Amino acid sequence: MDYINLRPNQELNENGLVFDLGSLYEYFTKIEDPRDERGKQYALPILLTLLVLAKLGGEDSPSGITDWVMLRKELLMELQVLGRAKTPCHMTYRRVLQDIVSPAELEVLVARYHRQRLQQEQEIVMSLDGKTVRGTIRRGETQGVHLLAVYVPRRGLVLVQAEVERKENEIVVAPHVLRQVNLSGVIVIGDAMHTQREISTQIVQDGGDYVWFAKDNQPRTRWAIEKLFVHEVCNLQKGCALSKDFQLFTKVNKSHGRIEQRTIMVSTLLNDYLDWPHVAQVFRLERIVWHCQYGGKTRELVYGLTSLSPSRAHPAKLLSLIREYWGIENGLHYRRDVTFHEDATRLTVGRAGHNMAILNNLVIGLCLSQHLHNLAHARRRFSARPHEALHLILTAS
Repeated sequence: MDYINLRPNQELNENGLVFDLGSLYEYFTKIEDPRDERGKQYALPILLTLLVLAKLGGEDSPSGITDWVMLRKELLMELQVLGRAKTPCHMTYRRVLQDIVSPAELEVLVARYHRQRLQQEQEIVMSLDGKTVRGTIRRGETQGVHLLAVYVPRRGLVLVQAEVERKENEIVVAPHVLRQVNLSGVIVIGDAMHTQREISTQIVQDGGDYVWFAKDNQPRTRWAIEKLFVHEVCNLQKGCALSKDFQLFTKVNKSHGRIEQRTIMVSTLLNDYLDWPHVAQVFRLERIVWHCQYGGKTRELVYGLTSLSPSRAHPAKLLSLIREYWGIENGLHYRRDVTFHEDATRLTVGRAGHNMAILNNLVIGLCLSQHLHNLAHARRRFSARPHEALHLILTAS
């Protein structure tokens, strides 16, 4: 290896592998390795790189990852990922996930890596939502690892993720999670569980805005918003015009064998009366879906409130923001469960389930950064072209 050819922003590892400063590989080098130097056959950054490469290539279990690496042994040696003709066994990967890597440390480093790459747009929407990793539920038990994430739908990035003891504890953990994110200019959207006064104040004081849904956990707030819109809905059904303090927007979409109509009605009339910090609008959202194949329809009605003023979020804009939030189910949870088989992959020992969830989030972000939105197709591509997957790990851009 000619050291003179290294650029100022590059470094070299013990195998002769060249990586950029600020790359994912460099962040892997910062993770503490508690193993004794004696008998250590593979450096921790290399093991993490192999895990990510195999996951980009379509493997999700330790045994599948082991086979993927072993079958590409010669190529990985040419790429200088491996320094010799020997590959780790599946128990090595399991130990990395179970015992060696601290999820808290990995979360912090991955979050820093994402924030470095996240361009500050004029407006960023962040979804606040939790998910139980069902593959971590032991036999005879009902509770597995539950993770609360701050997710950027447009970029597919999980900026922060924290483990909570159970779903109800999301309320306690959410303020701490949001303190790890720069909320200036950010719109935070969460489900009804996070509709809390304290976190609303925190978000606005930190320069952001919120959009919440009001359900049974805030009965008086929900009742006040619902009552406000009753008269206007009745007038519309009679063919009367809206009052001047109300606005309405309807959008219809057809896809996947169904027709979806979303109608949002907003008002500022409760701003001075509703006991909620920084409220600027309340809304009523009706969603009707006609299923073409079965001939039936479903109807959903939700109420909510936001700190965004009408000048910053007219009804069409507010509807778009809410739809973007709902994208966390398809954009993150569905991909982890279906494409990455997260719930079906049994990882019940130690920290394995949490660490694998972090790697799943990371791989989703890497694929979407290359505008590869069909992740199943992307993983088949990277499996056939491991050098392209390695490029994502070794470069800072």
